Amino acid sequence: MEFPLEALRDTVAELGGILGGALHGTTPRTLSDTDLIDSLRLAEDLGRWADAARVALAGEVGRRSEAEARDDRITTRYGTRDAADLVERVTHVSTATARERLRTARAITPRTTLTGADRPAPLDRARAEFTAGHLSLDALTTIVGALRPLHGRCGTDELAAAELELVHAATGEPARDGGCDDEGAPPCSIHELRIMAQTWALFLDPDGTLPGETIERLRAFRLGRERNGLFPLRGNVTADVAAQLQRLLDAHTNPRSDDRGPRFTDPATNGPADSEASDDDIRDGRTADQKRHDAFAAILGAAASAVDAPRLGGAAPTLVVTVAEDQLHRPDGVAFVDGPDGPTPVPAAFARHIGCEGAIHRVVFDERGAIVRLTVHDRVFNRHQRRAITARDGGCIIPGCRVRAAWCEVHHVVEASRGGPTSVDNGVLLCWHHHRTIETSGWLIRMADGVPQVRPPTWVDPRRRWRPANRVLHTELERARARSA
Repeated sequence: MEFPLEALRDTVAELGGILGGALHGTTPRTLSDTDLIDSLRLAEDLGRWADAARVALAGEVGRRSEAEARDDRITTRYGTRDAADLVERVTHVSTATARERLRTARAITPRTTLTGADRPAPLDRARAEFTAGHLSLDALTTIVGALRPLHGRCGTDELAAAELELVHAATGEPARDGGCDDEGAPPCSIHELRIMAQTWALFLDPDGTLPGETIERLRAFRLGRERNGLFPLRGNVTADVAAQLQRLLDAHTNPRSDDRGPRFTDPATNGPADSEASDDDIRDGRTADQKRHDAFAAILGAAASAVDAPRLGGAAPTLVVTVAEDQLHRPDGVAFVDGPDGPTPVPAAFARHIGCEGAIHRVVFDERGAIVRLTVHDRVFNRHQRRAITARDGGCIIPGCRVRAAWCEVHHVVEASRGGPTSVDNGVLLCWHHHRTIETSGWLIRMADGVPQVRPPTWVDPRRRWRPANRVLHTELERARARSA
């Protein structure tokens, strides 16, 4: 069949005009719910045909780039490095997208043998459903990613059976060809398809799909160079490490927390008032990524202070912060940490935050730079004090924060540098985020007869009244008694 290039040009131009007008401005807002869903489905069908054309044509570019003679390659003719470079330049997609199309196309592109005979595509059934518009590109790449590496490692019949089952699951056809009286299950989700594909791969080649030499060799973790005060993290972690980290992040960020925002209502009238917002009404303004960053910081702090943590220089891994005395209490003061690229400037507030629960080594230099005096001030709450504070507070004391005690740091209510003691009557639990921002967030903390109280910023309570902390034990008991009365 001759490729309908001219007809396709006309169709694209006509369709572009129709869609451009239909999607202009607020036109989609006038659709009824039913028409909106139908339009969404039709647009997806159109996208599937377009995806099929993109992959098929990219695959042909890839095939013509593999000619034995360099002068016969299409890449030589158009002056590009490789097939991905050519696809990228013509379509203006990213390099990653171009390579993904070529990788997918190799699994569904028929080949010609040295004798001139046609050879079916490695995943021919998936190719047929994809080019017919029945299989989405996401479903195709999921199937290809799971089965393509198994070619040459498993039997042809086994791979064909796996391909058939996965294609049927993705398109919603009956589970098997022939002899099936029911209509079959509806199409599965991509998440379900990915699990099914991984299961088939594990069943067909258990040795090749479990972590082996290749995966172990590719594992990596890299801390990049500082850029605008931030350090990028890059790498690949094995499935068990990823699962463990995800569990730790979930435990710390607590997906159950509700960011509905503050609501100031009168409990009696259920109307607006300047009354104090409940803990559940206090909004956490951090994004999900920022919460994960803060959780990661807390994980590092907990790991460094663990009893069985590896020692470094005879002591637990210790973050060293250097700050001049005249800079320490200045709002615009500067301190330095020993970063990956050497001393890195940080705000002096960071030094005050670190010093709140760590030991302070005060070093005095003479004019030549020689050390003339070393004084150590230990501000670390011991394990008995921490247990007592944990029993009292239960977690971060800032209302609305649900970080548990195990993830919290102990904060000096009255700074040790101003004479505050390292005692249970002067220590409260704060999560990494609230400890880091306690000077700038507007929250104030005080101790009243050994019990912490907090004063919210104006956006939480315009009258800024002192109130019990988030999880003071006796407060929870009083609430429980009131509810049961």
